Amino acid sequence: MKIISSSILFLVFALLFFNCEKKKKDGPVEPVTAPIIYQESSDIFPNPERGFIHNYQTTSEGPGLNTSILNGLRNNNVSMIMRLYYLEKFKDKALSEAELTLINSDMQKLRNAGLKCVLRFAYTDDMAVSDAPLSVIIQHLDQLKPIFEENKDVIAFMQAGFIGAWGEWHSSSNGLATVENETKVLDKLLSVLPADIMVQVRTPAAKQQIFNNISPVDSTIAYTADKRARVGHHNDCFLSGETDYGTYTNVKADKEYISKEALYVPTGGETCPPEGAFPDCASSIASMKLLKWTYLNLDWYQPTISAWKTSGCFNEFQRNLGYRLLLVNASLPDKATNNSYTFEISMTNKGYAPLYNYKKANLVFKNAESGKIYSFPLDVDLRVCKPNGSLTINKSVSLGGIEKGSYDLFLSITDQDETLSKKPEYSIRLANSNVWEESTGMNNLQKKVTVD
Repeated sequence: MKIISSSILFLVFALLFFNCEKKKKDGPVEPVTAPIIYQESSDIFPNPERGFIHNYQTTSEGPGLNTSILNGLRNNNVSMIMRLYYLEKFKDKALSEAELTLINSDMQKLRNAGLKCVLRFAYTDDMAVSDAPLSVIIQHLDQLKPIFEENKDVIAFMQAGFIGAWGEWHSSSNGLATVENETKVLDKLLSVLPADIMVQVRTPAAKQQIFNNISPVDSTIAYTADKRARVGHHNDCFLSGETDYGTYTNVKADKEYISKEALYVPTGGETCPPEGAFPDCASSIASMKLLKWTYLNLDWYQPTISAWKTSGCFNEFQRNLGYRLLLVNASLPDKATNNSYTFEISMTNKGYAPLYNYKKANLVFKNAESGKIYSFPLDVDLRVCKPNGSLTINKSVSLGGIEKGSYDLFLSITDQDETLSKKPEYSIRLANSNVWEESTGMNNLQKKVTVD
């Protein structure tokens, strides 16, 4: 028995010695970092290019935007306005320098206030009053091209406009409300706009007839220079009746078409006096989810807006119109090794719509002592995070040039335009508790990292 016991002890000792030697040769085993679970927030806050908007219109060479009003909008969770220019003085001539200066000045005021706009032009707000002939519209678009290029950073998207009363593509005194002429106006508009600005048309039938195509935009052409991929939808009689005052011709088919398209192009608009009862909360929420609404006019129709406030769903719309991105969890190592950092972040979208415009995402290291910031671009397109969908960012970034120290880790999501990318008002705030750093426009990932 003594011999057997001694043999067993010797064997155990040998195995332990072997394992210790193996660990010495392979190096120490790195501890596995526990994933961070982020808490969702129900807070209401403004984010770029989404939410409730106000409509500000002006006449030819009329008053510009009011700076003090614009500066107060973000405090009311408004980040975008509708800017409608009536060109009633210029139905038979070129736009004046005063008119062009007015538009440029307004765009700068928006930039200063941290806002963007949905842009539209029209010649009349009365169905009994004339609009402009096609040749004049073409001339005006040529004049507006430099303004579009100079101010593309604050134009979220544009509405086709120009034709008929309110620019809504009906009641044209010049016979422009035809497929042929609508095609000419839309083609010209797309040609003078920067390629990354989308245009909305008034009805799904208009888009289908112009492009002679009833297939919705899909991932094969989304976000490309294809003209069809650049055209979305605005409904200016939303939830007002069965056809929304003629917005839909085949209601079920048209809504299914928009629902699929709106994964890639913007939808929004305003309500109208309802043909029956005011739309209730449940049906309104269902419609916004189906059609992936990204914005809604607060100024029209006021009784419908008031009914939503009384019924208790107004705050739901404030939160969820457009995108509402939030962190779910993240695997973030404690240390950066070999001059690189490999991580994984999972996100979701609780909003009614996706992002439509490209945003730049960066992993940011902020030195805990000096506050110095090192930003590393991430090759990721957040537009793929669709409503109720998910996105996993699994990347490794090279930390060349970063100094040793302890760092707080952030995720920044900024505007693609360099003029706005440093402005916190144009950065996306994630809908999580205790992540938003308002002074920098960055989202705190709640992680300290050591860089050797």
